[in-house]
Amino acid sequence: MSGAEYRIEALAQASGATVRTIRAYQDRGLLPTPERRGRANVYGETHLARLRQIADLLERGYSLASIKELLEAWDAGRGLGGVLGLVAEVHGPWTDEEAARISRTELDERFGAMRDDAAVEEALELGVLERVPGRDDTFVVPSPQELTVAVELYAAGVPLAAISGHLRELRGQVEHIAARFLEFTGEHVFARYLGHRPPTDAEAAEAAALVRRLRPLAQQSVDAELARAMRLFATRQLEQHLSAGLPLPTDVEERSVAVPAGTIRAVEALVGLENVAAFVAAATEREVQARALDALTSTD
Repeated sequence: MSGAEYRIEALAQASGATVRTIRAYQDRGLLPTPERRGRANVYGETHLARLRQIADLLERGYSLASIKELLEAWDAGRGLGGVLGLVAEVHGPWTDEEAARISRTELDERFGAMRDDAAVEEALELGVLERVPGRDDTFVVPSPQELTVAVELYAAGVPLAAISGHLRELRGQVEHIAARFLEFTGEHVFARYLGHRPPTDAEAAEAAALVRRLRPLAQQSVDAELARAMRLFATRQLEQHLSAGLPLPTDVEERSVAVPAGTIRAVEALVGLENVAAFVAAATEREVQARALDALTSTD
């Protein structure tokens, strides 16, 4: 055995694993057999490197069974470079947005100088904010865009509790969409790479390239469908509000009147969205009065 040598206690200290964990790994065949000297086992740099490798794969989400398969492939000379490259690609950023930091004072100012400790705790629970170790007055903001949305909604009059509730509901729906997209691509794209055996370096590299190509597609498809749905439902809701706001004679049964979307857009361009209902009501009333005057003044 060349290089540094360790008894099991020293190996545990150097690797960060416990003695019990090292023995469990050894029993499961995850570690090479140590050299026996008298009544003691002696470990080397190979064992230390293997323990660090296992810790890294565990952190990436691999189970011990999967790790054993990967390490057996490594020992057989097939290499882990491609697999770890694929793992790094999947664990890489899925957005161009960069995290930012914000002080508690800045946070309070953005929400109208209102200090709400309960709202901050809920934001931490949701992951909208993250604590900075050793700093009680500074937070990490993983998604500045998400925080900006909350600020704008609050400024528009939406209570913080309602914003948090909406985010929880939205997150569950989006996670369902993400799971379905991964199931879809896993079945039709990645099934040939993700079989029961670890992929070769070439297969893993090809899969990593596909991840890079397909990564933006989920967001692009959701963005397009969200825009379509928002246009559809916003127009429908506006038409319902307009029809509900039109004055009706007391002896006429109330009913909905569909206003063409093109008319709504034209009126909005003239008077602004907040004045559309009043404009349509006034125009309708004026037309009714004009026709009544015409009827009264006309002669047969």
